[in-house]
Amino acid sequence: MRIIRIKKIYISFIAIIGICFVRPVAATAAYPTDVVSDMALIYQGGTHRPEWTEDDLRPYVTHTFADGRTDWFFDSFLFFEFTDNWQIAFGYKYGTRNARKSDWEWLLNRIFEKEKSLDALNSCIEHYKTIIGEPSFKHKIVLGVVSPITDQTDWGSLDGETLNFTSRNDQIKAAKWYIDQLVKRFSEGAYNNLELVGFYWLEESTAKCGDLPKYISEYIHQLGKRFYWIPYWNAPGLYEWKELGFDIAFLQPNHFFNTSVIDARLRDACNLAKQFDMGLEMEFDANVLYEKEDSYYTRLETYIDAFDKYGVFEQSAIAYYSGTKAILDMYNSEYIENTLILDKIANHILERRKRHTDNETINTTNNITVIGGFGELYVSGAVKSIKVFTLNGIAVSENTRRVKCSPGIYMVVADGKAQKVIVR
Repeated sequence: MRIIRIKKIYISFIAIIGICFVRPVAATAAYPTDVVSDMALIYQGGTHRPEWTEDDLRPYVTHTFADGRTDWFFDSFLFFEFTDNWQIAFGYKYGTRNARKSDWEWLLNRIFEKEKSLDALNSCIEHYKTIIGEPSFKHKIVLGVVSPITDQTDWGSLDGETLNFTSRNDQIKAAKWYIDQLVKRFSEGAYNNLELVGFYWLEESTAKCGDLPKYISEYIHQLGKRFYWIPYWNAPGLYEWKELGFDIAFLQPNHFFNTSVIDARLRDACNLAKQFDMGLEMEFDANVLYEKEDSYYTRLETYIDAFDKYGVFEQSAIAYYSGTKAILDMYNSEYIENTLILDKIANHILERRKRHTDNETINTTNNITVIGGFGELYVSGAVKSIKVFTLNGIAVSENTRRVKCSPGIYMVVADGKAQKVIVR
């Protein structure tokens, strides 16, 4: 959560040197691709948030350019919440009282409320299919996992047993229960335009939760889903994101929010993300509005320029943080400048989508999907065994869902079923 993390934005020259030269260099320096390409963050659930009706979600689903064209916008959506009006905390220090089981259940009801949130998103997509035609992709959904906050003792009980989060096993048990609820309710929602691809870890560092995510990831992967994380700049655990069990992590540059953070931060963030095989987060909030006094409009332009200059748009999966509802505010603004800067983002997204369609092969067998992209292939679905070979039978990897590899044709054997996939 960016507002209370401002103090973590400041780092010294020594810290920068430590990042660049002391940390071990990743085996391959590359931005990652993912089944999600451009993921909009939707803060949803708290009573201080928008209701996220179909009208609220429209500017996230489609974008109308200044010249009148309308096209699909974000391909993926992350729905999550960390607080109810700064009182109930669904993650560490996000409110005055840690959420209990009854609060978790309340949030579940908010997420799956009819004519709002996921239901409204599904309806909005259905509506625009009749106007601009079927999208060339299935809209992907990632759902936030409420944090079983370490040391909490008043959460409640499951199956007649009182849980105590000083126990790692009890934390895991509660998280599994919540994930099961998300899966069950999503299935019951029958959202024909949405695909649940994974879950998001709410904590933006491991300062409190420690290595808990790696145990949660084991269960998520058993369900055939992916595990996502968005740590803040220089967050504890950032460099160990793979060891923590995440399938992809998006780095927060934390540049937009404070004018004392110089533009070189974006260069450093892009280089660091590439070095450690991370995606990037584009960041802005309501301060971006062109008409605001002391507008931060140009700071968003700096993100766009940096992502273009350092190859993020060309290669990387991207998460888009826009505060509570900045895109909705920009959509409702009378100032054409707000439309024009969204035009820049939307044009990049459409170009990325075209490249993705032109250069990616997707093969699906028995609900196991094998995807070949730029310099890598990855496997999704409830798969127990994965083996990757070159066409002449040389083993490339075993039981790894994402494999970095040279361009060519590969044979992927997933649970005994062989599929060919092209890597560009």
